[in-house]
Amino acid sequence: MSSPVLETHGLRKAFGGNVVLDGVSLAFQPRRLSAIIGPNGAGKTTCFNLLTGFLRPDEGEIRFKGRDISALRPDRRARLGICRSFQILNLFDEYTVLENIRVAVPAMRRRGFDCWTPAGDLAEAEDRAARIIRLIGLAGREHVMAKHMSYGQRRLLEIGVALAGEPEVLLMDEPTSGLGSRPMETLRELVQRLAEGLTIVVIEHDMDFVLSLSQHVAVLHRGTVIAEGPPDAIRDNDEVREAYLGGLRYMRTL
Repeated sequence: MSSPVLETHGLRKAFGGNVVLDGVSLAFQPRRLSAIIGPNGAGKTTCFNLLTGFLRPDEGEIRFKGRDISALRPDRRARLGICRSFQILNLFDEYTVLENIRVAVPAMRRRGFDCWTPAGDLAEAEDRAARIIRLIGLAGREHVMAKHMSYGQRRLLEIGVALAGEPEVLLMDEPTSGLGSRPMETLRELVQRLAEGLTIVVIEHDMDFVLSLSQHVAVLHRGTVIAEGPPDAIRDNDEVREAYLGGLRYMRTL
């Protein structure tokens, strides 16, 4: 097995006297779709915020391709190749689809809002944005403002914005949240394609989505990893079933 592209060692995080994560160690292999799951209050969101730099661990470390990045800000991690899509959509509503993606392309982001952006950089950003728009299934809607798009289309657009950052690791926070059946299927197909060339880590509550797409699943419960492995092993794990409230209902969903 190759070396992990992203890994954690002994992560601990507390808020006041409440220990949310305690000794969490995880390893995410390249070009594999991994999922972090667990019941409400398990520490999933805190773990994600540590991975993406929105929080710093009290103890332990996070390594990207062997480098300790525990103290790096989110923007520094993005420049290294770790990009994130959010559970709460994070788009420029007054920008078009093309503009939202183009502004996130590194050649443009480096120059900020400089009106003297060289023509070569602008052409590069336009080309990359056009490729991403086709990839995420929004071709033909390049000039539609984000605020005028359906929720499912906005969800796809936000993933496109993350892809514009040229990530090696894409972290997705509850990507299926609020989606109907048709956009859910579009998202499923997109994630399957992306996983062929990217390391993807998702936090997700939809067990069907997780267990049908992931190659590796880690289960958090009360701030610790209680199980990890391929989906079949997680599906059959008694401790995982016990951890979820309504064990019989949970077993039926699997």
